[in-house]
Amino acid sequence: MASSQEEVTLLGVVGSPFLHRVQIALKLKGIEYKYLEDDLNNKSDLLLKYNPVHKMIPVLVHNEKPISESLVIVEYIDDTWKQNPILPSDPYQRALARFWAQFMDDKCVVAAAKFVLKVDEKEKEKATEELYEALKFLENELKDKFFAGEEIIGFVDIAAVFIPLLQEVAQIQLFTSEKFPKLFKWSKDFYNHPVVKEIMPSKDQLFVYFKARAQSLAAKKKN
Repeated sequence: MASSQEEVTLLGVVGSPFLHRVQIALKLKGIEYKYLEDDLNNKSDLLLKYNPVHKMIPVLVHNEKPISESLVIVEYIDDTWKQNPILPSDPYQRALARFWAQFMDDKCVVAAAKFVLKVDEKEKEKATEELYEALKFLENELKDKFFAGEEIIGFVDIAAVFIPLLQEVAQIQLFTSEKFPKLFKWSKDFYNHPVVKEIMPSKDQLFVYFKARAQSLAAKKKN
């Protein structure tokens, strides 16, 4: 647990998969924190103060020290509070976990964003193909119940939280029991994990977030 002298604040927007990565990590560690909801279309002064470079959520503020980027934050949480490790202790396994987590953002998140936020059907079709190709790699990488093993969720599982969320929002079958049997089972087991189940937002909250994200990006294009 965080000591009474420590101040932990989390800035985010409910429905954001990146926020929920951090929330899962904090919950796994048993860290109490203050949550501040922000607005993608009217960003708070606090967000602009703590993340002046990207101006995006989530931001974790630990004893007045801000950390941004969800995977960086999760690793910081794991390094700061040693109970219930999220990353493996073995250097090679740790490096592999970092690699696959980054793969999620470089390949899966980018392709998923193209699908959700693009209007052009050809672009959506191309994005779907890119996402399927990425999911094939993850299907082969998943050896146990979770990416971290049979009993616990870890860094790669947390990084992959957005995949089932996207399936809910986009209303497409990203993976089925026929196409990706291991990922399909993983998604069910992952979302039934007591920590994850407590964190996950409602479908309505997901739609609100992705709609606001699309509006924010559209406003940037006009400017």
